[in-house]
Amino acid sequence: MPELPDISAYIHALEGRILGQKLEHVRLGSPFILRTVDPSVSAAEGRVVTALRRIGKRIAIGVEGDVWLVIHLMIAGRLHWKPSNAKLGGRNALLALDFDSGTLTLTEAGSKRRASLYMVRGEHGLHEMNPGGVEIFDTDLAGFTAALSRENRTLKRALTDPRIISGVGNAYSDEILHAAQLSPVTLTQKLKPEEWERLFGATKLILTDWIERLQREADKTFPEKVTAFRPEFAVHGKFGQACPRCGNPVQRIRYADNETDYCATCQTGGKVLADRSLSRLLGSDWPRTLDELEALKRK
Repeated sequence: MPELPDISAYIHALEGRILGQKLEHVRLGSPFILRTVDPSVSAAEGRVVTALRRIGKRIAIGVEGDVWLVIHLMIAGRLHWKPSNAKLGGRNALLALDFDSGTLTLTEAGSKRRASLYMVRGEHGLHEMNPGGVEIFDTDLAGFTAALSRENRTLKRALTDPRIISGVGNAYSDEILHAAQLSPVTLTQKLKPEEWERLFGATKLILTDWIERLQREADKTFPEKVTAFRPEFAVHGKFGQACPRCGNPVQRIRYADNETDYCATCQTGGKVLADRSLSRLLGSDWPRTLDELEALKRK
């Protein structure tokens, strides 16, 4: 799922393309993409784009009359910039917004249709779209700590809950926790003051770094290849590869459609965290350390 740096890159790329441009037409490739009935999409047509805004992991496009189109890409939705009046073809093409300068399209890979378009009016409508998580660049250490420790969650769960922290998902939470040298399963109410400082600093550092990187790329070309697996990442998507800090292999915890990647040496004191599927299989034989894991592989 595109996260804060990716959404920021999309908005950065769109600012020079559609701000001040008239939205000529809104074309729906699937009726399921639209989740609201009032205002209608026609209420935005023929109006000039006056603002672009990020709301969590959503992109809000404001036009004259305080009408907003709010796009949520979910896991597999991606935006593309095409020549004016580009054809909206193929089963994965869900939405097209036509401007004189070009056409913004939304596609969604796979068979599940999770991406969405909401039409809303004014600040109240936008507020209804906001899950309520703290904006990392609008808070301080005390506000960050209070938000994450309000409930006793694992750090991974707290960082990826949009009601707690805005815009952080599976990929960047792994990078943040690796930078902070903290275990993804540590409970928030167990953190020491110095660990909170490391976590807050790492969150700002990782997000700032990737926002700047992706916006520089967006200055050159529209971000067509938004992905959760980047070669420059330290641990996310790097299972089995060497940790850039210590050189030991990156480990993972798999659950549902996601996985958490971490370095046991740097983050968990050498302990290998139980992977749900494998720990069920191995039971008491589940390796607790990297040495035990390597011994198991040699059997």
